[in-house]
Amino acid sequence: MPPKKKILITGGTGFLGSHIVRQFLDAGEKNLRVMASSVPEWMTDEGVEPAAGSVTNPEDVAEAVKDVSAIFHLAGKVSRDNADAAAMNAVHVQGTRILCEAAAKAKVKTMVLASSSGTIAISEKDEVLDETFPPPLELISRFAYYSSKFYEEKTALENFGKKGQKLVIVNPSLLLGPGDERLSSTKPVLDFLARKIPFTPSGGLNFVDVRDTAEAFIAALDKGKHQEKYLLGSENMTFEEFFGRLERLSGVSAPMLRVPKSISIPAANFVDSFFRSRKKASPIEAKEVEQAELFWYFDSDKAKEELGFDPRDPQETLNDTIKYLRKDFLGEGVFGK
Repeated sequence: MPPKKKILITGGTGFLGSHIVRQFLDAGEKNLRVMASSVPEWMTDEGVEPAAGSVTNPEDVAEAVKDVSAIFHLAGKVSRDNADAAAMNAVHVQGTRILCEAAAKAKVKTMVLASSSGTIAISEKDEVLDETFPPPLELISRFAYYSSKFYEEKTALENFGKKGQKLVIVNPSLLLGPGDERLSSTKPVLDFLARKIPFTPSGGLNFVDVRDTAEAFIAALDKGKHQEKYLLGSENMTFEEFFGRLERLSGVSAPMLRVPKSISIPAANFVDSFFRSRKKASPIEAKEVEQAELFWYFDSDKAKEELGFDPRDPQETLNDTIKYLRKDFLGEGVFGK
């Protein structure tokens, strides 16, 4: 009897990937392969097969997709700095094309692609969007990260799933919860706790628990429909409401200053340009300010109905995020009480 085929997880050592691996292991899955530059010892100790390499390297990818039945494609680069556009496009667009072509050649049956809610749900108005809305290309094009993710989706749709194979695209919002070792997603909460946020933006955000997101990704393997997109989010709220909740849970005061959009964005661009011209790190990332003045609202009804997505109480997510960041990054409670 031939050995059971593997499930490949690219970027499986990241924030979301680690939770997906853990949930698979907890469910008794024995045939996991993780592709990353290096795989942590706890994964290999649990029997996870490491596949060292990068999705931008065709030889690495060709080796990684051998004897694979399904792929969770999570590998990516997160940056709010448009200067990183080339690096993000290399991974998200070129790397995805290489992976899809190799997967199609290897007759991989299913691919679940991790994208972002930012390829669908961005608006200058306080409105709740869903998967039926056309992509806001003018807004997407302002931000290199979301632009690269938009073209990643297009690349996957063009290069995988044409011969009876299935491609499912999952679009989570801001991931929060415990375990973000690289601060790829939870940095805004850490900045709040460290009192590094000078004012409250006028926009709104959506966030989702990484643990609930991992469950939905795993469900998408069987329940997701070919070439469909699924938005994953827990709750929409203004930044004022978001900071208010963080204040009540953490005891750290929210920024008192309110700055109108007409002032905050030009001021952030000026400060950013001033420091960059002197080849110094800016205390303010202009693109972060611009993003915070927009609305990232949507509903997840489609994912709830088709994937069984069931987000937990957002209070639990925020509380667990705060506890994790305080313990692992702010050093609170290191010596006990």
